[in-house]
Amino acid sequence: MVLVIHYVLLVVCAVAIYLSCEWFVNAVEWLGRRLDVGRMAVGTILAAFGTALPESVVTLVAVTTGASEKQKNIGVGAALGGPLALSTIAYGVTGAMLLLKRHREVKAVRERTGAAPAPVPDPARRQVLGAERDTRRLAKDQEWFLPIFVVKVTLGLVAFAVKHYLGLLFFAAYAVYFSREIRSSRAGGDKHEELEPLRFQRKAASPATRAVVAQTVATLLVIFLASQLFVKQLDAVGPMLGLSSAVTALLLSPVATELPEVMNAIIWVRQDKTKLALANISGAMMIQATVPSGLGLLFTPWKFDAALLWSGVVTVVAIVYLLTTMRAHRLTAGRLTVAAAFYVVFAVGLVLILV
Repeated sequence: MVLVIHYVLLVVCAVAIYLSCEWFVNAVEWLGRRLDVGRMAVGTILAAFGTALPESVVTLVAVTTGASEKQKNIGVGAALGGPLALSTIAYGVTGAMLLLKRHREVKAVRERTGAAPAPVPDPARRQVLGAERDTRRLAKDQEWFLPIFVVKVTLGLVAFAVKHYLGLLFFAAYAVYFSREIRSSRAGGDKHEELEPLRFQRKAASPATRAVVAQTVATLLVIFLASQLFVKQLDAVGPMLGLSSAVTALLLSPVATELPEVMNAIIWVRQDKTKLALANISGAMMIQATVPSGLGLLFTPWKFDAALLWSGVVTVVAIVYLLTTMRAHRLTAGRLTVAAAFYVVFAVGLVLILV
């Protein structure tokens, strides 16, 4: 009976996160227009900052108020698990949604005409992002992320006197990335398209700024609370299913904490806004690579065990795979879906390490 209650709460939380994300993406697009930032920056900066902020707060609380080394290591694990889940699960789900969307479109044409649709010239049929400019821009985010992530993993293997202070460099790295994204978005003519009415003011052609801010804050609060409750249910269900607390913390919890980014990607793909979906993931990865890492370096010894090192290695391999396809302008829905396989590899390796 207790297990059933936990499962019900998991479903309720997932539904709450999805519905809240629908309202959040609606609000954040209007917020981007109010702040006069380009559409890509809406994904890489505004949406990513909003969905990653609650997780960063959790990391801050864990590393600053943790009574024991084990409690502080929860924050360190979150700093590694977040980028892993985003670079594998989030990108993989986005690719799967694109494939599903394509399948439904083909089926709809077949039902309407009674025949298979005319083939779409390659690469337009298979390309996730039609414009090479967009693929290059997405690749730049991975090029920023990769060296920063490699440095943070390397620092987890060494110890020296001024190591703590290097946390400040991670904050500085995100500040530079933030500035670059805003400038690039405005200079590139990345303008907004027609937006759906704000949910808080459905009849207003141009909603009040206070309504936009209120909807953004309210939805983030619901996302934060639902995500935390979701994580707690996983922590309770894991041992009931025979999983150790370490496996639950490193394997399931990161997926739960990155659920808002995954939901945002699903919603934006459904709305034919694939660029925003991918930008949200890459932007969230940059935040996860810098802010939680900076906090961890400042307030913990930042020492990695075999499990944390394995998560770092798998993340690097996944990013190298994605970056290679992006640079070659060969990023398709199918190749994006393959990214999820790296999480399966991580899961298998983690079990072998912890057994």
